[in-house]
Formats: sequence, C-alpha cells, structure tokens
Amino acid sequence: MTITPTEPRPFPANDLGTLVIMAWSGEAADERDVPYLLACPLGDGPDGPEATSEAVAKMLKDTGLPIGGELVDGTARPSLPVSLLVVAGQAVVTMPRLNAQCTVGEEWLAAVADRGFAYFVFTTRPWTGDTPGKTVTPEELTAFAGDEETLKAAAHIVLPARSLRT
Repeated sequence: MTITPTEPRPFPANDLGTLVIMAWSGEAADERDVPYLLACPLGDGPDGPEATSEAVAKMLKDTGLPIGGELVDGTARPSLPVSLLVVAGQAVVTMPRLNAQCTVGEEWLAAVADRGFAYFVFTTRPWTGDTPGKTVTPEELTAFAGDEETLKAAAHIVLPARSLRT
C-alpha cells in the first residue's frame, strides 16, 4: 500500500541560496519618479541555479504572488502577506519565510515619500552580473531589471510604504 502524506512538504529554505535586493528610482510618464525594488536569487543554492529558481518560484506561489502575470496591487489588498517598511534609509521587505533589506538613496526616499508606494519586482531569474559585494552599475541594473526574461519570470507588486511613527 502507498501512503501519500497529507501535510505539505516543508519549504526548502536552503534551496534559495543567496537572495539580493536592490533599489532605484526612475521617471514615469507623469514626470514623477517611481521607487523600484528588485529582488532576485544569485543562483548559488546547493543544487544550482535551476533549483534556486524553482525554490524562489515555490516561495512566491506559496505567498499567493503570480509569476509573469498580473500586477498585484498591495494598496488595495491590506491582507497581502508582503509589506514594505521604510526606516533610517533602509527599505525592509517582509514576507513569509523572508525578510530582506537594502540601503536606499535620497532620490528613492523622495520618490517613495511622493508616491506612497514602491514597485517591487521579485524575479526567479538568477542575477547575471558580477559576484556579490561588487557595486552594481546603473547600466547593469537596467540591463537585468529591464530584460524581458527577468520580467516574465517575476512577481510584480505595488507595495504601500509604511514607516515608524515617532
């Protein structure tokens, strides 16, 4: 007799490898800057880039975020299990099984203060640039973030920006 377990398999967090998050802002059609966040794996999980991409895809799916599909508007979904906190020059993204933060510049902070949200792209596609610890040039970021393959392999979320009230 074969028994199929009814409990979901634990999430293989180690399969994610290293995840990175980067911030930038850019002018939109209304001539106001939009703050962007990009999260992606480095593809350095124990079973290689393909398994890393699959682990990220599973995490996004388990969180209810569609990949390559519609834009998720977090401003209209207060129960969305993904949030953005902007504090002390940092953007902090929290979602089930993941907390990530990155340092943001003055232009990004001004854009998020103006808009009240950030456009978050979480792609399953591994970063194609240099190794971690090296500064990413604007050209490298634009080439990766704007690549059709990156965008099709990503969840796209408008995240309302929250801050600590003092």
